[in-house]
Amino acid sequence: MAEDDKPAVKAKIPNAKNIRSPEFTPHGISAGRGSGLNRPSALTAAQARKRRIATIAGIVVAVLAIAGGVTYYVTRPGPKIEVSGKFGSESKVTIPTKLAPNKTLKSRTLIKGTGPAIADGDTMFVQYSFYQWAKQTDADDSKKKSTSKKIGSSYEQQAQGSGGPQALTVGKSGVKGLDKGLVGKTAGSRVLVEVPPSMGFGDQGSQLGLGKNDSVVFVVDVQAVVKKNAGPQGAPQKLDDKNLPKVEDQGAGKAPKVTLPKADAPSKLQVKTLVQGTGPALAKGDDAVVNYQGQIWKGGKVFDSSWKNGQPALFPIGTGATVPGFDKGLTGAKVGSRVLLVLPPDEGYGKKGNAQAGIKGTDTLVFVVDILAKVQK
Repeated sequence: MAEDDKPAVKAKIPNAKNIRSPEFTPHGISAGRGSGLNRPSALTAAQARKRRIATIAGIVVAVLAIAGGVTYYVTRPGPKIEVSGKFGSESKVTIPTKLAPNKTLKSRTLIKGTGPAIADGDTMFVQYSFYQWAKQTDADDSKKKSTSKKIGSSYEQQAQGSGGPQALTVGKSGVKGLDKGLVGKTAGSRVLVEVPPSMGFGDQGSQLGLGKNDSVVFVVDVQAVVKKNAGPQGAPQKLDDKNLPKVEDQGAGKAPKVTLPKADAPSKLQVKTLVQGTGPALAKGDDAVVNYQGQIWKGGKVFDSSWKNGQPALFPIGTGATVPGFDKGLTGAKVGSRVLLVLPPDEGYGKKGNAQAGIKGTDTLVFVVDILAKVQK
């Protein structure tokens, strides 16, 4: 068939009325001279899709970054009290002036110990520092919401030779907020307690320079906790020596009954374990928390008793801070033990005795000691 005889192919041309102007741009013709719009792309369709996805992803990341920045700005941490330093040593405390005192009690554990938890009626041995925290009343300084200053520190007192761990009975410390703020905390912990005026020193605060509307901030290192009515914890040991005192337990929270023999007092130091504790042994330089009773062999007079005083006592071990026989007898003894000590004069108060306690230079002393805890440093 000749070319001229082939049937003509009819082109289907779209109706210009049905085509929107953006779709009807002749290929390769710019929308305007030099504008560069709608030039033919050198990218394939797949490459173009990747570029669009990348562009969209970039926009999303940017939006999220901006949103995240706004969120942080809105929820960023506000000022708070900062405490630094090691447990058992004086801490550095910073109270921001932009932080106003709280109207309610707040307690925060800064260092968590592993010892027994504090309950009402327990005795704690603590080191502490405390600060006045007052609301700013100067209208000229709108950026400043509070002022603060240190009031006291047991560490400073210790450095001057009159401090060291202080015994506080929970519920009887004299500061309601401190009592409540420490309940449930554990021995070995450092605790920050923010005490509002209503739970502070009360009328006695003025003696410390506190105003009636001032809060108090305590930083407390809980170095030992002794449970209410604590006693020896361990296996009883037999003592059948008729020439030594007989010791009978009288129940929780009570001093033991000590019956002295009619025999002459021993001339050498006697150390007998009546209950063998299972806790750590006391070493030179330790501070031991104990209940004790001291008697004079001749006549049996009780000259001192922590049970009678209503609170355990703290004794340094092996440093010469107590009478020699006490140091020697308790070094190496374990927490939880009950120990009988018989001290001849040279292991007690020596030839001078102790007139204030009614002890002569020839008196032999008898101690029963319950080792309740060791101070954590």
